[in-house]
Amino acid sequence: MRRRKPPQDDFHNKERWLISYADFITLLFAFFVVMYSVSSVNEGKYKVLSNTLTGVFNAPERSVVPITVGEQQIVGGRTESDAVIAPVVTEAPVSSSAPDSAGRSRGLQELAGQLGLEFSELIETGVISLNTDDEWLQLNLPNSLLFGSGDAEPHYDSFAVMEKIAGVLRDTDNAIRIEGFTDNLPIRSGRFPSNWELSAARASVLVRMLVMEGIDPARLAAVGYGEHQPVARNDTDEGRRRNRRVVLLISRDANIRGAIR
Repeated sequence: MRRRKPPQDDFHNKERWLISYADFITLLFAFFVVMYSVSSVNEGKYKVLSNTLTGVFNAPERSVVPITVGEQQIVGGRTESDAVIAPVVTEAPVSSSAPDSAGRSRGLQELAGQLGLEFSELIETGVISLNTDDEWLQLNLPNSLLFGSGDAEPHYDSFAVMEKIAGVLRDTDNAIRIEGFTDNLPIRSGRFPSNWELSAARASVLVRMLVMEGIDPARLAAVGYGEHQPVARNDTDEGRRRNRRVVLLISRDANIRGAIR
């Protein structure tokens, strides 16, 4: 006599597909998360790359016209030249009507007024400070306005700040020095061995941004001081916040090396 098969759990068998379906949904969700993270674009990096490529492809063509220096000699019926090919080098004439010190000091005060109008809200709230005398204009910018913590990658909002600064300074010839500062906390990034490199990198990034906005590179200099030039005590959060800054020094003079004090 044949044995009867034990009764099976019909309900269990009918719902078995839910396990596979749940696994499929989980994998699909993970797939879309990965695709979204891959497709995210750092807008700050994208704008730096875009502006760099635009400047390269739109740059005017430059050519060096050779001239012959020397005399030609006739050797065995052939003409041989003992000339040297050298590029034509021209120097811009030096203007003899450069403004005097008083006139340049007045021009510096006018730049201070224009920057004050551009950043009036940030100055009123204490985020930015602007100081000037007869020889220098000093614009103090907190690192938090421009960069992330421990990083030299500019925030997307920092481009608007640098565009305003370049708009005021583009048509002038004043020398510009950008100085980077940090607090005394050791850096915890593999990219920067110390705060020296971090502060110098931040100053250099702002120099590059001004160049992309049309400022003549010959007018610019970048300096990094690390934590060694504090303006406040480093034993409080507020003091460290004040020490983390970038300073734009705009000189009354046009020569960047002569303007370094």
